[in-house]
Amino acid sequence: MKISAQEEYGLRCILQLASAPAGEPFTVAQIARREGLSVAYVEKLLRILSKAGLTQSQRGVKGGYVLARSSDQITLGDVGRALGGLQTQEDICHRFTGNMKTCVHDGGCDIRPIWQGITRYVLEVMDSIPISEVLAKRGLVQLPAGKPPARPSLPLCR
Repeated sequence: MKISAQEEYGLRCILQLASAPAGEPFTVAQIARREGLSVAYVEKLLRILSKAGLTQSQRGVKGGYVLARSSDQITLGDVGRALGGLQTQEDICHRFTGNMKTCVHDGGCDIRPIWQGITRYVLEVMDSIPISEVLAKRGLVQLPAGKPPARPSLPLCR
């Protein structure tokens, strides 16, 4: 899994908002200063997060941005999806098509079940970690207990 700068910085903006006292907005300039980012980039990220329903802007003298839901109701998966970084199972076979419009193995792919299993597991982990836990543990987030998804029964090679 590859994390883009947009996903990293967007998550950091969400964490800034989640660390604010309940209902207290942070301005774009405050977040930009705290994260070492440009105001324009933070504005872009917060617009994306707002369109996804994760943040809200508040107008006025004491305006700024707040989380749209409590930090225990927003997961890493929510943030990743909003910022376009979490690959869905549908994306798997449409990204690496060679010189064709669709993959030559689209009808019967031996590796698709493997990528789908890994993707499903990553999404389950990301969806199980609320932002509140990331803040509370400060890097000591516990991954879900249990075993990874069952191994695909299809062979890797023909």
